[in-house]
Amino acid sequence: MITCHPVATVRSPYTSREHTPRATGPDTAAAWIELSSEVAPAAQEISPGDRLILLTWLHQADRAVLRCHPMADPNIPERGVFLTRSPDRPNPIGIHPVTVLQRHGLRILVHPLEALDGTPILDIKNADRPGRRAFDPAQAIMESGRRGWQRGLFPGVSGNISLRLDPSTVMVTASGRAKGFLAPEDLAVVDLATGTPRRGTPSSETPAHLAVYQLVPKARAIVHTHPPRLTALMLQGGSPTDLPLFETERIRLEAVPALPPGSPQLATAVAQAAQAAPAVFLHQHGLLCWGESLDAAMALTEELEHLAQVALDVRRVHPTFPTAP
Repeated sequence: MITCHPVATVRSPYTSREHTPRATGPDTAAAWIELSSEVAPAAQEISPGDRLILLTWLHQADRAVLRCHPMADPNIPERGVFLTRSPDRPNPIGIHPVTVLQRHGLRILVHPLEALDGTPILDIKNADRPGRRAFDPAQAIMESGRRGWQRGLFPGVSGNISLRLDPSTVMVTASGRAKGFLAPEDLAVVDLATGTPRRGTPSSETPAHLAVYQLVPKARAIVHTHPPRLTALMLQGGSPTDLPLFETERIRLEAVPALPPGSPQLATAVAQAAQAAPAVFLHQHGLLCWGESLDAAMALTEELEHLAQVALDVRRVHPTFPTAP
């Protein structure tokens, strides 16, 4: 006899098996896990940025199923469930690699989690090697700055990077700093609600960052870059999302008109556009991308710059191309 007691419960937007994804993808939702108070000491050090493995009990599974069509596709020949990700199996244990986004006491927000609401969690394991350093927001911003500078996204001292530390505080690059060579003293900390500096001199574009954080709760990180290829394409009246590619089907890009840098008008326009899309092109002033992590925001920036290069290459051969299909 094996006895297991759940250590937590999933609180997810997925409320039916039919609408719960079989695997994670770009659109997989974040979900809260609620820890049992009895195991609180075991989770005391878990914090945003930690990578975990959740072991779940797929409580609505059919334990009598031994063979199935992979991905529930009747066109794929049946095979034994041990070679599939089917939730129906003799011992329905789910394995979910996730990243911690937020923590509020016994409630932890993780992403991505393809689990049904109410799913019991049997165990939580560290997905990183033992002894790794705790998440350091300053280090994360400095690494993102160097990554973007190496890719030509932060020429000179242009652009800025921010990270929401908690519900009331934001860390942002200071004014006039080269992003490829940031040091801890090049980072400012501001009050999210008022913009009042708590440390350092924040970038003049900080109001736009704060406005996005206030209107887009999912935004945890923002990068404002000056990607040369995307800028060139947009100046020609094109857009990378017009390319007839599968990648562009999942990318949303909004644009705002040329407004004075650092102005309240620009901050308002950017925040409103950011509600509709995680990428906003600022005419005459670069690209702003938000994400649930700095890696996500940087990845979106890099993908848009790559697609812009593809569009420019095609336009050299076919000047009227691309157009949306």
